Amino acid sequence: MCNKCKKPYYMTTAIAYTSGKPHIGNTYEIVLADSIARYKRAQGYDVRFQTGTDEHGQKIELKAQDAGISPKEYVDKTAATVKSIWDLMNTSYDKFIRTTDADHEVQVQKIFKKLYDKGDIYKGYYEGLYCTPCESFFTESQLVDGKCPDCGGPVQPAKEEAYFFKMSKYADRLIQHINDHPEFIQPVSRKNEMMNNFLLPGLQDLCVSRTSFSWGIPVDFDPKHVTYVWLDALTNYITGLGYNCDGQSDEMFSKYWPADLHLIGKDIIRFHTIYWPIFLMALDLPLPKQVFGHPWLLQGDGKMSKSKGNVLYADTLVDFFGVDAVRYFVLHEMPFDNDGIISWELMVERVNSDLANILGNLVNRTISMSNKYFGGVVTDTKVSEEVDQDLKSVVLEEVKKVDLKMDLLRVADAISEIFNIFRRSNKYIDETMPWALAKDEAKKDRLAAVLYNLTEAITIGASLLEPFMPETSGRILAQLNTEKRDLDKMDTFGLYPSGGKVTEKPEILFARVDLKEVMEKVEAMGAGQKPAETAADSDGSKEAAPVIDIEPKPEITYDDFAKLQFQVGEIIACEPVPKSKKLLCSQVKIGSQVRQIVSGIKAHYTPEQMVGKKVMVVVNLKPAKLAGVMSEGMLLCAEDAEGRLSLMVPEKEMPSGAEIC
Repeated sequence: MCNKCKKPYYMTTAIAYTSGKPHIGNTYEIVLADSIARYKRAQGYDVRFQTGTDEHGQKIELKAQDAGISPKEYVDKTAATVKSIWDLMNTSYDKFIRTTDADHEVQVQKIFKKLYDKGDIYKGYYEGLYCTPCESFFTESQLVDGKCPDCGGPVQPAKEEAYFFKMSKYADRLIQHINDHPEFIQPVSRKNEMMNNFLLPGLQDLCVSRTSFSWGIPVDFDPKHVTYVWLDALTNYITGLGYNCDGQSDEMFSKYWPADLHLIGKDIIRFHTIYWPIFLMALDLPLPKQVFGHPWLLQGDGKMSKSKGNVLYADTLVDFFGVDAVRYFVLHEMPFDNDGIISWELMVERVNSDLANILGNLVNRTISMSNKYFGGVVTDTKVSEEVDQDLKSVVLEEVKKVDLKMDLLRVADAISEIFNIFRRSNKYIDETMPWALAKDEAKKDRLAAVLYNLTEAITIGASLLEPFMPETSGRILAQLNTEKRDLDKMDTFGLYPSGGKVTEKPEILFARVDLKEVMEKVEAMGAGQKPAETAADSDGSKEAAPVIDIEPKPEITYDDFAKLQFQVGEIIACEPVPKSKKLLCSQVKIGSQVRQIVSGIKAHYTPEQMVGKKVMVVVNLKPAKLAGVMSEGMLLCAEDAEGRLSLMVPEKEMPSGAEIC
């Protein structure tokens, strides 16, 4: 067993504010946390993964009034929505805490009283500029263009009686801790921001109670006050472990605290790296080991907000693309220290290029060839060539890189390393050309070795993929008829059992998506219509696609078909055929040769559109003259009912001269 086995690892997300349905940017955080939690479990850690909802405050009180219901009814409904989305995204949290939970509220009251008795909290009056959405007070100097520095919204003058926490009492101690523990705030840019903008200039005392609204946890010794949001919300990280301010905490608290990781958005880094550690110091509790402030997932040119009308929701994206495709996108597209971008166009591109092509096509081809040539049996004949060693070394090196990236929380980079395994495997197919090996009986053992190596590489890649795309990982491994490989066994290539048998009929992991169809459905949603299902209608049946029936030609034998030779060609030049309204003359590079091919597609393609295309060519067609110009082959096209032509092109990048079989 690895040396990390059963070592406790406690990680949390920020708790989602129940003012409304979380958008995909909010959902990114829970998916990111889930991928880290799953990977840590795979490493052997005893993971405790907590998330939940933040349910008190003036903003929620006002929203409940507008809805004509009580605040508790409002947060019950919204918390259920949050939890349903977290569950939809297949996240493996161990605890979903709500700040309206009775045990949490009791401990918040005890913590408030303890800090008051200790002299860290005192009563006074607050007069300043208040932002209701952020539930924060600001001084004039903290505003940006006269507006809230956090959300950019308006602020209003406010004055009320309040309790305050003496932040400055612990400021020097916190500065020293940050300097002594450079890993405490990550990425480093967040640390510099907190030190230079807040700690070093000097901390103001923090308002920790309110009297202008009632939806909050009452201060039990002064009931007209309710506990202000951050002293309530932040303490969920310890109350969720059974912390008891009286000193009788649950065994779980002593096992898992201090937290190994608080995963939060960069917009609330100040509260988690200044307020929260100071509260913990005042409670004589150890500080969390690391606070990671992840960037934002933006749509178009800015942060998502309902007021901008640019909000995307996870359940909508799942309806179009599926859970794992959405998980892949949000994890892969988010840089470590910079904001990421999401759009319908980018989603379609990633589904088609990465998921359908690089991954799905690889798995499908490998299983199909195993069935075609060996009845699905995968045998390690150990017939090795130099190209095999390169494949194996790349795969094993990528395993190490993934582990390194995940230890640094560089999740997007880790996924890229995994897909390097799949890319290298696709290249390996091009290099070894199993279809060519299959034509020579003497090379049967070599062909078996190639397919074994592919199956083993996919097994390792799919096992690594589990924390990020758990359903897809399971589906791939099930088709290979094998179990997920343990991380501590991925330093060896060749553990797939020789003689194992893959599934008889590979399933399509990810179907290619048509951008035009997606955008039509998006526009329909914007018009208030119910979006059509991309994969299936509500009754589960596949959406009907246009079809064409043509009159069948006489049946042929395989020997007839085998006489035809199809190859991939690259059009390097093209021009119209003089005095012809229909014909284009193309110079087509096929391997090391260049052939001249005349095609009747002038009404559908310009010469400029033709140049650079990879096309499918019948190369052993007897040469013939068309309009006085010699043609040495035929380009393959498809034709619809209206007579529109489309050149047949390879689904993935293929070299000129590759055989089509």
